[in-house]
Amino acid sequence: MSSRIGFTLLELMISIALIGLIVLIVAGAMRLGYRSVDAGERKIESLERMRASLTLIDSQIQSAIPLTIDEDGSRKYYFKGEKGTLLFPSNHSLWGGQMGYVVVTYSVVPDARGKQTLWISESIIGAENKIEAKLFESLDEISFQYFYKGPTDEQGSWVEQWTDDTDIPEKVRVRLVQGPSELSLVIPMRARGYLAKLPSATVPQIQGK
Repeated sequence: MSSRIGFTLLELMISIALIGLIVLIVAGAMRLGYRSVDAGERKIESLERMRASLTLIDSQIQSAIPLTIDEDGSRKYYFKGEKGTLLFPSNHSLWGGQMGYVVVTYSVVPDARGKQTLWISESIIGAENKIEAKLFESLDEISFQYFYKGPTDEQGSWVEQWTDDTDIPEKVRVRLVQGPSELSLVIPMRARGYLAKLPSATVPQIQGK
């Protein structure tokens, strides 16, 4: 009997099916790898942006100037602190680094999805023009708190609104919440006392974005 060399149609179909399955598995693994790399890069970029933003906030608050204004016949500190808004003069600018005095405003703005975004705006003292940028976005909660300690208090406490026009807080706390994760950054306000006086007519007002 003569020997028959070659593949039958069934064997050929099985071979093609196995090759196709192997190609699908390899392609799926490569696609998963690309997605993992892309997700990792986005995570690194997000963490780097958060680190840079927190460094900026820390530098600006620590470089705050205890500026005073004359208003209604009395001298007051030029400082406004609320849960979603913080305004103060600083000698550290996002766009100019250590270049002159600027009025810094942080504003928490909700979006259509119920998430919160933190905006920063800066203006030169006495000027109307201002520049803005986005620091954080799509967080569940962004808030500010202020450490208050009265002259006769043994221990201070954190408040969500600063109402003392004759003093500025010792510390400011920035709170960021995303899902189960929460980050709190406590920043001391190092400069205390009177440094300069600004006419009340040139004082910019707090404005939300």
